Formats: sequence, structure tokens, C-alpha cells
Amino acid sequence: MLAQEVIRRKRDGAALSAEEIYFIVTGIADGSIGEGQCAAFAMAVFFRGMNQDERALLATAMAASGSILDWRSSDLPGPLLDKHSTGGVGDTVSLMLAPMVAACGGFVPMISGRGLGHTGGTLDKLQSIPGYDATPDVECFRRTVAEAGCAIIGQTTELAPADRRLYAVRDVTGTVESLDLITASILAKKLAAGLDGLVMDVKSGSGAFFAERAQAEELAASLVGVANRAGLRTTALITDMDQPLASAAGNALEVLLTVNYLTGAKGHDRLHEVVLALGAEMLLIGGLAETAETAMSRLQAALDSGAAAERFARMVAALGGPANLIEQPNAHLAHAPVTLPAMAREPGIVVGMDTRAVGLAVVELGGGRRRPEDAIDPAVGLSDIAPIGATVGSNRPLAVIHARDAAGAERALQAIAAAVRIGDAAPTPQPVILKHIGADAALARLQRQRKGYVR
Repeated sequence: MLAQEVIRRKRDGAALSAEEIYFIVTGIADGSIGEGQCAAFAMAVFFRGMNQDERALLATAMAASGSILDWRSSDLPGPLLDKHSTGGVGDTVSLMLAPMVAACGGFVPMISGRGLGHTGGTLDKLQSIPGYDATPDVECFRRTVAEAGCAIIGQTTELAPADRRLYAVRDVTGTVESLDLITASILAKKLAAGLDGLVMDVKSGSGAFFAERAQAEELAASLVGVANRAGLRTTALITDMDQPLASAAGNALEVLLTVNYLTGAKGHDRLHEVVLALGAEMLLIGGLAETAETAMSRLQAALDSGAAAERFARMVAALGGPANLIEQPNAHLAHAPVTLPAMAREPGIVVGMDTRAVGLAVVELGGGRRRPEDAIDPAVGLSDIAPIGATVGSNRPLAVIHARDAAGAERALQAIAAAVRIGDAAPTPQPVILKHIGADAALARLQRQRKGYVR
């Protein structure tokens, strides 16, 4: 079998067989398929798409390209649960949610990714913590999950290696937004993790990969349907990304915000609502709570008591980070040498923003990658981002820019000012939780897709 022939068939719109998909995935994993052919395959899928059977085959093939974790020998006294976001700006939920769920009796072996395009990556954030090992060996991963209740890592050489390589190619070839590749990439990591339950946070809005609500719902249905067909119990929430979720965007800045949140900082209402909603889904799917209200109460108690912060600290130390990060975050996290308030061009009320442009401003500062081999500057980014509805002017900037030099800060200032719309009256507040998609609804949609009723 020739890789170029498989690529040609997908380029021409054919549905690939199991043998063809496993051939391509094996070649991606072992390096026998080169970078150009990886990119061509991703582009062919981007333009021609895959049906649900192909998506499921691609996900399972990429999971099977490495080790599938078996947790039975760990004898964990609770369910293995995870959450995954499709990516956004200022989305720090994973860093907060994993230790909160762990404090409620769940075990969270979270395999996360790096930044894609304009979005921040959970791994990039954690690697701004000095010493944090985002790619430990499997035994260290198991031990950390058992002892801390959670471990957030990346794809090690053992876990879904084909996806790791294809993921990096997508980031720099304009194929990030492929629904098919997103579905397979996410689920490859989750199937490899040996989970009991998964909750998806699918973003919609100007900062999401799928800005339109209908596209986000299609992706959620694809993820939930394919995962449940593969035996992984999964639900999803559609959440708003028409503005950054947190008030910070940038790696060390988001870790600092996480530490502050876990230790009692208030004022993150939208972020907190998403954390509680996703956490409640995780506890429900894992049988750790009977109602959403009970689940949210347990999560809030874990936050208020300091139990969640203690779990986060235990995870960081177990993976090589400083043992006192919670107590002294500023002593360990990088600080940018230049800070500059981004003032609005005219005073008024923030009525909207191009969230993707805000994320790209962070990338331009050095907080993201243009090429897979690019190093990330952990210190740069934005803090104190004014949310929609905030009054800005001489007393409040649109954001505070953290930059490596004055020229970079000035470019970011211009980008932020252009990305934010100012008006005279506050807009009607929009909900941050837009829709819940359960397994039954997603599977029904899949059946309609297979019959040709839905694309």
C-alpha cells in the first residue's frame, strides 16, 4: 500500500477503509510517512471530511499506535474521569477542575495538548512552572494519579504517538479546525488513558475553532457519539468563547490566576460557572453525586476547604515542580520585563471583541508557536482583561500587556485596541453555558448522519 494513493483517494472524496487508515496512522507513528505526506493527509481530510466510521477508526488507530493504560493494578478507590476543552483564550479550567474533582473522590489522568493556533495549551501553561515534567514515564503518571488524585501531562512516547505527530503538523498547516481531525485527536488521547468517563467542553464564539453555534453542536455530537460507540461514557457542554474565559491569557499568568482561584480569589464569575458545570458532569458520570446541585456543592466545598489547592500542590510536586508553588507562586513563575496598560482609544463600555485576535496577540508576544519547533516565552501575555460589559477609560485599561520588550508591547497594544469594540451602553449579558449534549442525543444524531440526513 502506498501513502500517496491513500492520500489521493481521500483527496478525491473516497471513504477510507480500516486497512487504509491503520496504514496511514502506523506510518505517521513510525516515521515512514514524511512531514509532507502528513500535511497532505491532514489537508485532504480538512477539505473532504470523514464519515463517522472513519472518525472512529482514526481515533482508535491513533490510540492503538501506543500503549493503552490499564489501571486495574492500581486498585483506585474511585472512577477515572477526565474533561477536555476544544480550546479557547484564557481557558484555565483544566488546571482548576482536575484537583477539585480529585478532592471529591475522582481520579483524573488528564492527557492534554499544547497550544493550537490562537488558543492556549494546558501543557504550555504547566510547563511555565519550573521543573514540571509534562511528559513523565507511564509509571510516574500512574503514581501521581494514585497519590494526588490527578495528573495533567502530555502525550508521552508511549501514548498515542501518531496523534502527537499529526497534532504538531495541524498547528502549522491551517488544518486545526477540521472537525474530523479534532474528534479523532481528542478521543485518541482519551481512549489511550483508560477512562471510565469523559466530559467535553466544546467552545462556540469568536475565540473558538468553530465560531458558529451549529458547528460547535456538530462537533459535540461527533465527540460524544464516537466516544460512546467506543465504550467511553461521554457527555458535552457547549460553552461561550465570545470573550476570554478568564481575566488572563498567557502561560505563567494563567497559572498564577489558577493558584489565586484555588486559594480563594473571587471575581471570576463566568470561569467559576464553567468549572462547576463541567465538574458536576464529571461527578455525575462517575457516580460520585446523584444530582447536579449535590455535585456543585461538593466541588465548592473542595474549593473552600483548601482540599483542591492541596491536590494541585501535590500534583505539581509529584511531577517535579516546586513544593511551595501554592504558597509562593511569584517566587517561581516567570515575570515579563515590560508591562504596559492597553488603553481604549476612547472611553466607554466593552460591547464585544474578536477573541481570536486577542489570542493571536498573545502568540505574537511569544506566548504561542508559529512553527512546531518554536520555544514559548512563559512570562508574556495579558492580565486584567476587561470583560464584555466593563467600563473602560482612564481608570481601567482593556488589559495589561506583559511583554519581552517595548516593541512587542506596542504591537500587542495596537492589536488589543483593534480587537475590542467600545459602545455607550452595556449589552445584554449572554449565558456562558449554552447547551448540554448527552449520549442519547449524540448517538441519535450519528444515526441520522449515517443515513445521510445530516452532513
